Amino acid sequence: MRPLFHHHDLLRLFVETARYPSFSEAAEALNMTKGAISYQVKTLEADLGMVLFRRTSRGVRLTGEGLKLLAACQSRYEEIEAELNALKGVSSQTLTVGVSTYFAARWLSPRLMSFMQEHQDVQLRIQPMVQFSEREMQDVDLAIKWGNGEWDDGVVTPFMPMPTFPVGNSDAARLVEALGIKGAISHFTLLRDRDDSNAWSDWLNTAGLKQQSRRDVLIVPDPNVRVQAVIDGQGIALMDDLVDNELQSGKLVRLSDAELSDYGYFLVRPRRVAQTVTAQIFSDWLQNQP
Repeated sequence: MRPLFHHHDLLRLFVETARYPSFSEAAEALNMTKGAISYQVKTLEADLGMVLFRRTSRGVRLTGEGLKLLAACQSRYEEIEAELNALKGVSSQTLTVGVSTYFAARWLSPRLMSFMQEHQDVQLRIQPMVQFSEREMQDVDLAIKWGNGEWDDGVVTPFMPMPTFPVGNSDAARLVEALGIKGAISHFTLLRDRDDSNAWSDWLNTAGLKQQSRRDVLIVPDPNVRVQAVIDGQGIALMDDLVDNELQSGKLVRLSDAELSDYGYFLVRPRRVAQTVTAQIFSDWLQNQP
């Protein structure tokens, strides 16, 4: 039987390795060789009698057993780190929250001071995200994501419903006024957040309009850039009440009463991350914000 400290070292390496999509990236970040990491992981798998990583063409993914072990290890390490901080006279927990700069600037940032004042023992780190890709999600404890909540990359919790509707600039509004949305829609380039987004398809179905061809689509991942692209006349986009200032000023115009009522902002906790007291405190605070 291997010494307890040896298992501790292997488990700690496992936790660190699980943060990266491949052994190669983990090796580079941890200043080790890929072979050394692979050997250590295989040793741990042999000792535990279970497969922790599934090798894929793009790297590695945690198995069900790997996810359970990661959650168990992380919660234990957080407890140990909290105890060590207490012994050193430091009472703080770190929470990394992934969020788009659009949502951060227009909703979250103005409210953050109240959280920091209420929870001075929490070290909050806001991580800017664009695609909310699997790789980006590796670096956060919690994410605030826009959409309809139909994702399988984490534990999804409804947070802030915010119906989505099409907006355009004044020129687009005049065309809609002249032709109606049904006649005008084919003249517009539809700005999407990503290629596999179903938002426009969902909205067109809700509005009773036919689907547009893919040539009428422009991918603009960053919502802030998408807002400016609409103002500049590059197309129309699906936005929400967070563009109220632009709507009030006339820079943007709502083009239809039809909206996606099930869209909004959701909390997403990556499955590799165990639910922590700190994350729950932040989640509860978010839910109680006006």
